[in-house]
Amino acid sequence: MEIDTPDRNEADVLTDLWIALARGQQDHGSHLAAESNRTPIRESITQHLVTGGLLVARADTAVQRTESDLVTDIVGFVMFSAHSGRYEETTAAGLIENLYVVPDHRGDGIGSSLLVAAEQSLYEQDIETITLDVMANNTEAQQFYERHGYTTHRVTMAKHETDIHSKDE
Repeated sequence: MEIDTPDRNEADVLTDLWIALARGQQDHGSHLAAESNRTPIRESITQHLVTGGLLVARADTAVQRTESDLVTDIVGFVMFSAHSGRYEETTAAGLIENLYVVPDHRGDGIGSSLLVAAEQSLYEQDIETITLDVMANNTEAQQFYERHGYTTHRVTMAKHETDIHSKDE
């Protein structure tokens, strides 16, 4: 397995992988639509390619990649960036935006390798703190990040319309 920067011609493959990630997150309560976000996520992927905030994990299999070749050896990706909010903060913060490994390759250390590579890239940009979001009931992901030293920093709470009406009755 190799971690490297993807080629621009792999944006469609990465978009398909992000769609798979979004669909999987729906199993954990995410409200993020998958397919209908194809255009904006492809634009985001392209932006991350330009800024260097996107890394991929490639399988050990030798696959020829050309401009017209849709065959890929990408088995995972991570998107990350320096955090740039509108408020001044006391620490330089980075954000792991997406981390995904195709199901057949989970448990092989690919997610760990991608995370470490993204962290290293952010630390090289003088980032002091890295944050990320995990769905509240995705205990596997929470345990993965805890094994890598992440701790709960902030909790997001939600109330759905169905909960509002059931409490009023």
